[in-house]
Amino acid sequence: MPPKMPRGMKNGAPMQAAKKGTLKRLLKMLFIQNKGLVSAIFICLTITAITSVASSIFLTNLLKELQTAIKYINKFSYTPAQAFDAVWPNLVLIFVIMGGVYGLNILCSYIYTRLGAVLTQKFLHQTRTNLFNKMQSLPIRYFDTHKTGDIMSVYTNDTDALRQLISQSIPSLYSSIVSILVLLGIMLSYSIWLSLVIFAGIIAMFFVTKKIGGNSAKYFVRQQISLGEEEGFIEEMIHGQKVIKVFCHEDQSKADFDVKNDKLCDDTTKANTFANILMPIMGNIGNILYVFVAFVGGLLTVLGAKNLTITGIQDLSATAFLIVIMAFLPISKQFTNNIAQSSQQINSVVMGLAGASRIFSLLDEESETDDGYVTLVRCNIDENGVITESEERTGHWAWKHPHKADGTVTYTELKGDIRMFDVDFGYVPERIVLHNVSLYAKPGQKVAFVGATGAGKTTITNLINRFYDIADGKIRYDGININKIKKADLRRSLGIVLQDTNLFTGTVMENIRYGRLSATDEECIAAAKLAYADDFITRLPDGYNTMLTADGANLSQGQRQLLSIARAAVKDAPVMILDEATSSIDTRTEALVQKGTDKLMEGRTVFVIAHRLSTVQNSNVIMVLEYGNIIERGTHEELIAKRGNYYQLYTGAFELE
Repeated sequence: MPPKMPRGMKNGAPMQAAKKGTLKRLLKMLFIQNKGLVSAIFICLTITAITSVASSIFLTNLLKELQTAIKYINKFSYTPAQAFDAVWPNLVLIFVIMGGVYGLNILCSYIYTRLGAVLTQKFLHQTRTNLFNKMQSLPIRYFDTHKTGDIMSVYTNDTDALRQLISQSIPSLYSSIVSILVLLGIMLSYSIWLSLVIFAGIIAMFFVTKKIGGNSAKYFVRQQISLGEEEGFIEEMIHGQKVIKVFCHEDQSKADFDVKNDKLCDDTTKANTFANILMPIMGNIGNILYVFVAFVGGLLTVLGAKNLTITGIQDLSATAFLIVIMAFLPISKQFTNNIAQSSQQINSVVMGLAGASRIFSLLDEESETDDGYVTLVRCNIDENGVITESEERTGHWAWKHPHKADGTVTYTELKGDIRMFDVDFGYVPERIVLHNVSLYAKPGQKVAFVGATGAGKTTITNLINRFYDIADGKIRYDGININKIKKADLRRSLGIVLQDTNLFTGTVMENIRYGRLSATDEECIAAAKLAYADDFITRLPDGYNTMLTADGANLSQGQRQLLSIARAAVKDAPVMILDEATSSIDTRTEALVQKGTDKLMEGRTVFVIAHRLSTVQNSNVIMVLEYGNIIERGTHEELIAKRGNYYQLYTGAFELE
């Protein structure tokens, strides 16, 4: 197996909360995929933000009408009723406009809420689809070097953080910014002197947000990373629960979990502590500013100072200045509240960007490359050996090899002739695993690999599957360089049974048919009989329709492996790879399966990896590997006669140095 490598999501590329370009990329993706919805939502948000500040304007107009009524009473000796009748039309107009504005606010809020829910779920659906499709295209190397739980965390925690960002944080932040800009314009039109007081408070808010909000953001990012690590650990513990119990490792597992859980708890506590104290501090700064504005306004009124606005200098009476102050106070309160709300969204934005960064990290992983152009096609072969391509199922396959030089196409019958020439390979460049490996397997031959753990046996089969590409040398399949064959077509010609079986949620029949989706029920049953799995399958509660869950937890390890062999049998591939295929089967069943695999091997090339040497005695050639080198090769009898490494493995006659 390849060595574990640093995780790209964490160590290989250190996580940063607001990775440069992440927000831009996210918004671009969001807009490109949903132009209409995004445009409608932002229009509604803009209208809602603008109309939400209308109350301050209406308050000013009401105060002005009240001042006019008082003026009629004092200057023109109007009775209160007469003064009210004089300003009544304007009051009605103000209330009608105010009702219309708030009605528009309610309507746009309703539309935004509905469209926002649709947009969020649609975008998350698209994102998860893209993630899963990308995952299917990643090379085996990626899954060998990343924890399963950490990958799952991208689908769950990071996607949920992204949902929070799209559905709440970005709309709230945008709405607050629009409101701030509108309120800023209104405040400057009322009084620049009072606005300067607000600006001084904003500077204080900025430094508080930078200090407290920055710490909060830092720990929220750490929380995301710690959560991924903890979920990866939990996944490993659940998967290895039997091993934990048999070695009485429960206490140590708890201790290891406590370390990771304490780290998550510490990061989350610090993140939420800073986040929770931010809003009260910002709110109190706003309250202090409110008092300060009232004090400065009152002082300016007493001193008889002239009012300065963006339209010019105003020489107002004390009453008029008081009206300005009364209108300005709720505006300032609303302004500071929006600033506080904006700062409060920083944490959610940072968490969302951290999640988006991890999502993009997976999406940006390099997909499995495939430069092959030779494909596998059905064919007819006449009595003269001429091969013609066929759309129908004929039982014959051929490699379709287009030649770019002259534009011709040649066909080579799929036989299963595999040869390796001077192959070198290492999972990492600085550590070579296979050294100058050369071998051949003719159609119908059974080639066995034996040797100590880590000698390179499984690595050879990984190269035949092109799960990894060789560093040097050549591998030829029916005379064709394996790099020229499309990976999907190459793997379609190979059947494989691994030591670690994987059964999927579904019926027994569906799990066998996984080897070839077009297989009929009769073909699946025939494959099960060939693997000697039919006997135990028919004794299951629902036979072939028995539902399997949790990787076939209701079956024994041997039964699961028999199903895996049946799955390979139904594929009916010309080349079979058996990697410790009978390691979980008892000796009696092994003898039966051996008969089945012997029948399965007829006319096929078979590579067998086994530590149980009794399973490889009938091989055409046995190759003994040590430290990535083939040190012996020959039949069972020939190798026993040499009394070399194979003899020691077979008889257990190891010499102590």
